[in-house]
Amino acid sequence: MAHFDLSLLLAGQYREWLLAGLRLSLELTAIALILALPLAVAVALMRLSPVRLLRAMGQAFVEGIRNVPLLVHMLFWYFGAPELLPESLRERLNEGNFEALSAIVALTLYTAAYMSEDIRSGVRAIPSVQLEAGRALGFGYLASMRLIVLPQAVRIIVPPLISQTLNLWKNTSIATVIGVGELMYQAAKVETVSFRSAEAFSFATISYLSVSLIITGLAAWYQRRHPLRTA
Repeated sequence: MAHFDLSLLLAGQYREWLLAGLRLSLELTAIALILALPLAVAVALMRLSPVRLLRAMGQAFVEGIRNVPLLVHMLFWYFGAPELLPESLRERLNEGNFEALSAIVALTLYTAAYMSEDIRSGVRAIPSVQLEAGRALGFGYLASMRLIVLPQAVRIIVPPLISQTLNLWKNTSIATVIGVGELMYQAAKVETVSFRSAEAFSFATISYLSVSLIITGLAAWYQRRHPLRTA
């Protein structure tokens, strides 16, 4: 019976594979977060818009994305969407790291749909007279939101957005199904080659847990520094 020895994976080729997977998982999280935030703000403003068509488009985006599992999104953007493209463009995409690109698109859209609802809820928590005051001063809808309402809503919005960032970090593990060389993919690769299942997946577990605790700690720090004040 083999003894558990995590140090076997902390040297040589196995370490390089695992660290490369961890690095790619962090990069997927960062890139998807950077892309999802502005998209989420745009969708939230559409959902709050006085224009009925924009509200309908925002709602269609949110409902269409949130009611489909992330796994299906991953598979669609990797296997399905390329079939709709011209063959020359499809071949060009396949020459690059199309797996990672597909994962980023899926993670971005999925995360933005959830974040947009958190942003919308935060904005709606601000009294409507604030928006009306902005309009009375001559600002348009977008300017009133950007200069008056959104700055006040930040304290309400940030904690749930940090929580969605935590979900995004964990959701990167699903990218392994389309062959993205992230942490879970590399852990499975190490396990296949070394037959050290316990050590390989323990490394992945510790890595996910460590980053998750950092994100959770960031949320706790923010809430202590900027506590919500109720009337």
